Amino acid sequence: MSGMTDNSPRSAAAPVGVLLAGGQSRRMGGGDKGLLEIAGKTMLAHVIDRLAPQVARMVVNANGDPARFAALGLPVVADTVGGFVGPLAGVLAGMRWTLAEAPRASHIVTVSTDAPFLPADLVARLAAALSAAPDMRIALAASGGELHPVIGLWPVVLADDLEAALTQGLRKVLHWTDRHGSVAVDFPFVETRGRRLDPFFNANTPEELAEARLLIES
Repeated sequence: MSGMTDNSPRSAAAPVGVLLAGGQSRRMGGGDKGLLEIAGKTMLAHVIDRLAPQVARMVVNANGDPARFAALGLPVVADTVGGFVGPLAGVLAGMRWTLAEAPRASHIVTVSTDAPFLPADLVARLAAALSAAPDMRIALAASGGELHPVIGLWPVVLADDLEAALTQGLRKVLHWTDRHGSVAVDFPFVETRGRRLDPFFNANTPEELAEARLLIES
């Protein structure tokens, strides 16, 4: 795959990491889930720590006042399609930013900002899966028999196609990825504190946030 041969940490040809913070977090009472604290720093900071060694650069996709993310020192880009149309709008925003600001990167990798246990080999395994399946354009993470459509590796050359699909009313991630061919990449659970932990465990509720705090603080 062109542009994916060098995924060494901080390589300019490595993917751009896009932190999807555009959701409305209704189950957490609204606001930014990623800015909630776990073990002395925000959940988003934990995600950044896991992803940073795997990508060339990072950008936050979020709507509203970008100043609330100023402490991260990262660019913040809003959806380019209005109306909170779902995670694909964040994928598109990340693609557009990468085309303009990191033109050597052929792909972006998207992650949710409430998944503080991301695998350290996330990008490498997604890229390897695409290299092994040349007919597929997109790689999506999976674990425990469940697909995680917002965690994936996407070629930026599909930006125009994605924008057209969103403009035409498409909203579901898998409806669009199926058009271009996607491969699911299964990641194993990890053992921690005597339990099997899903590496894509995400804190969607106050109870799950409390569980994440216990796991990280241990």
